[in-house]
Amino acid sequence: MKTRKKDRVSVFMIINVFFLSLFGLITLLPFMHVIAKAFSGEGPVIAGLVTFWPKQFQIDTVLYVLKKPEFLDSFRVTVIVTIVGTAIAMFLTVTAAYPLSKPSLRGRKIFLYIFVFIMLFHAGMVPNYLLFRSLRLTNTIWALIFSGTFSVFNMFVVKNYFESLPDSVEEAAKIDGASNAYILVKVVLPMSTPVLATVTLFYGVAFWNNYMSGVLYITDASLKPLQQYLYDLINEALNLFDETGNIRDMDKAMNLTGESVRSATIVVSTFPILLLYPFLQKYFVKGITIGSVKG
Repeated sequence: MKTRKKDRVSVFMIINVFFLSLFGLITLLPFMHVIAKAFSGEGPVIAGLVTFWPKQFQIDTVLYVLKKPEFLDSFRVTVIVTIVGTAIAMFLTVTAAYPLSKPSLRGRKIFLYIFVFIMLFHAGMVPNYLLFRSLRLTNTIWALIFSGTFSVFNMFVVKNYFESLPDSVEEAAKIDGASNAYILVKVVLPMSTPVLATVTLFYGVAFWNNYMSGVLYITDASLKPLQQYLYDLINEALNLFDETGNIRDMDKAMNLTGESVRSATIVVSTFPILLLYPFLQKYFVKGITIGSVKG
């Protein structure tokens, strides 16, 4: 009987690993295709000959995206916005989620209803723009930060995780005379690493990929975020011909097509944020599953 059970488990594991590897490969194929296009020459890209390996390998398209001075300015702005914005967003999320996770909080249901209402019904672009303009935040880096410093969904994920923690640990700390702030920083947060890493990743990706805030609040070229710069770059690559149909820059047109530039911008914009996933992957699934159990 034990031998049969072991054989069944081994067969199940083999099938499980096979299908998981297959699905993982399928999810990687689109990104491999984009990378191949970014490093392929103009001819194969236009002819649709590029699949998952570069043809007529060249790096001119990627260098075209990276070498401009505007890229360094946009990259610097986006890095600052992502780091500062994520730090502020995590502070606000944790300080809102912790008291709301306590049933003893007076008016808790009212606050929860308010947050749910905010999540479902929020102001549109025009009221937000008027608010930022009245506060004189347009054309400042704070407009890019404050436009995404709080997510009600992320707050509920953290709140649900806090509710799943054992009450006995906090009660023991209170018996020892610990304050609520001390319990939060020294007891609750160290036990909440999975959900904190997950929500930090959510905020970081949101700030990194934020495009609309730059369009709405930024007109200064030196403050454009990376996504807005890459969008302008794609438009520039698509505008290689003048009004008479002649090529404006033959050297640029040899290896720059709209499709190849789009692929290069995707690679450039996603690669830095992808570097975070290996470090946060072990916390990601645990944080999502535990943080979404309770309501």
